[in-house]
Amino acid sequence: METRQSPHEPSFGGETYDPEQDGERLYRQIDRVRRLFERNPGKWFTLRELSNFVGAPEASVSARLRDLRKNKFGGFEIEAARIQHGSGTWRYRMPRS
Repeated sequence: METRQSPHEPSFGGETYDPEQDGERLYRQIDRVRRLFERNPGKWFTLRELSNFVGAPEASVSARLRDLRKNKFGGFEIEAARIQHGSGTWRYRMPRS
């Protein structure tokens, strides 16, 4: 099976990353998260809401948020805030430009 990664796209990394098995799925996830934020500047989303939109587990979406902050994936500013003091639930947004 051939990976559809463009030579112009940054590469994901990590010990368990296999471009052939993971590349297309991860690029699809990061693109969906980025597009949602860009279409809704300043709007807050929980991991559950992002997960539902992307169609991926919350842990995967959380990893894509970390990726989007990296320079090689655009160096986007992603803000995070607790929803309620003492709560483990966070929300995320890309601020308006």
